[in-house]
Amino acid sequence: MKKKIRTILLTLSAVLFLSACSSTNKNKQITIVGSTALQPIVEVAAEEYQTTNAKISITVQGGGSGTGLSQVQTGAVTIGNSDIFANQQSGIKAKKLVDHKVAVVGIGPIVNKKTGVKNLSLKQLQGIFTGKYTNWKQLGGKNQEIIVINRAQGSGTRATFEQHVLQGKNAINTQEQDSSGTVEKMVASTPGAISYVAFSYFKKDVTALKVDNIKPTDKNVTTNTWKIWAYEHMYTKGKPDKQTQKFLDYMLSATVQNKLIKKLGYISIHDMKVTTTKEKAE
Repeated sequence: MKKKIRTILLTLSAVLFLSACSSTNKNKQITIVGSTALQPIVEVAAEEYQTTNAKISITVQGGGSGTGLSQVQTGAVTIGNSDIFANQQSGIKAKKLVDHKVAVVGIGPIVNKKTGVKNLSLKQLQGIFTGKYTNWKQLGGKNQEIIVINRAQGSGTRATFEQHVLQGKNAINTQEQDSSGTVEKMVASTPGAISYVAFSYFKKDVTALKVDNIKPTDKNVTTNTWKIWAYEHMYTKGKPDKQTQKFLDYMLSATVQNKLIKKLGYISIHDMKVTTTKEKAE
């Protein structure tokens, strides 16, 4: 009888031990969804972070700021990336989310290189996106139809651009694209095209426009001389757990802020000389 009890106890101990091992070996899964402007830096940071944190598995996807905010609100993802504050997005209960600002993104208009235009006034830029101007000749450029490419509804990049440029006016109905990368490629390949992207998507095959003779540069963003910019937010539903907080801390570390962010065309949160609470510089 004693032998039988001992056998049962040993079996139970083995089961508990294996269960504990299984629990210990199970990776912590962090799922991040949202802003395509922020996506490149989070992807690289996650990849680097996992090299020294083998038991953390991080998945990063785009989808736009609206998707990031709605998904994190429902608890479908661990972190929702956004170019806008949560209280700017319809249907989001901002008080239930915790904001972690990790970078700043400058946003600027880009045009096809053959338009013949390198500078616009803010009013002219507004006129393009509201339909007042339809040919580049009206703006000192070539006799070429203006092709407006907009970002999709729910895009934080679009919300920021429209707030600073359209200032409450309605944009014309035109083709829309979800991805910043797709927008850049379309502008480069479409005669007369204009759109807007994060500075990190400024490429040699498009022209990044000045606005009121002000260059779209990081330095001008930090002082609010260039006004079209936004914080890059990583939202969690309530206080993050320990492992998620560690990754968020890594995003604010010198490794990311001083090296990775600048390398990929973003602006360190620590370099800003102005602040904003509603994406309007104070």
